[in-house]
Amino acid sequence: MNTSKATRYKTIASPTTSAFKDRGSRFLGYTFPVRDKEDIKNRLREVKNEHPKATHHCFAYRLGTEGLDFRAADDGEPSGSAGRPILGQIDSAGCTNVLIVVVRYYGGTMLGVPGLINAYKTSAAEALAAAAWEEKWITQTIELSFDYNAMSEVLYLLKQNEAEVLRQDLQLFCTVTAAVPLPYEEQCAGQLLQIRGLQLKKI
Repeated sequence: MNTSKATRYKTIASPTTSAFKDRGSRFLGYTFPVRDKEDIKNRLREVKNEHPKATHHCFAYRLGTEGLDFRAADDGEPSGSAGRPILGQIDSAGCTNVLIVVVRYYGGTMLGVPGLINAYKTSAAEALAAAAWEEKWITQTIELSFDYNAMSEVLYLLKQNEAEVLRQDLQLFCTVTAAVPLPYEEQCAGQLLQIRGLQLKKI
């Protein structure tokens, strides 16, 4: 079984926070491990609901095991002064599937672009510094359709192959979506397809 670095990626284990002040302005940093854009949308909503009176909610994320899906948002700050420095800290850490939101409460004194870059960079860096890191498997997502009678066998095989069940609809005819670690993908598919009537689709 191949367990080289190419089968794993680095991310944070759980959310963290940070606090930074500069000339009256407060910057509150939040990091979150995220799986997809729905996760990101929900986390952004949480932070905005927690800080409805904040002046800015700037953020950046990088998604995907190749890190090709990313965004940096300045949320009204001068272009490149907030989102890009936040994204830079994610990239400096060499991680992915991470969202960082930095909330700013304006303190009455303008910081200028260099001051903003430093504040957002520092807030993101300090939030990341508080994180516990973990390596996760790069996975292949599969969708399984099968008769209810096969449910226990399907779930057992997924567990044996270290797969994570993402969604399940368990009725007379069941559908399960799971993320299978790449080193186990071929073995897992072969075992599952031995179950009578089971259909497997990569998604």
